[in-house]
Amino acid sequence: MLEVATDHGVVFDAVQMPINVMDVHFRSFRHLVVPELQKRNIGILGMKCFADSVILKSNIVSARECLHYSLNQPVSVQITGIDKPEILDQAIEAAGSYTQVTEQQLDAIVAKTAQSASRGDWELFKTSDRFDSSAKNLKWLGGETAHVKAVAPF
Repeated sequence: MLEVATDHGVVFDAVQMPINVMDVHFRSFRHLVVPELQKRNIGILGMKCFADSVILKSNIVSARECLHYSLNQPVSVQITGIDKPEILDQAIEAAGSYTQVTEQQLDAIVAKTAQSASRGDWELFKTSDRFDSSAKNLKWLGGETAHVKAVAPF
């Protein structure tokens, strides 16, 4: 996407993308995209630190660990989904308790998720069309789209 944009004279000020503890192990935005954004001085808006709460349902890492990991990445802001008051309280508590995470703490969090995250099972936005509204509404893409099938970007 960045190469195509550059070829057409489009410059991004910021890019929003998933940044979470599971991402580092499968089709990683953190490893594949973030370095390029940093090189181009493009702001990074982190999102999906809980992957729509799917990561929390894994019972592998806590909400605090998810947020602390994401806040320690090179993001301008970490956006959390807040669909109920408890989730807001959770985000406020994690932000309020945040201090710079050490390399050892980051390594421990990432190690906890390595095995279970290796196939993308906890990041359904990478492995399914569950969150892809375009895949469910092909008419949005215009023209004859009956033959179009959603595919993963990697």
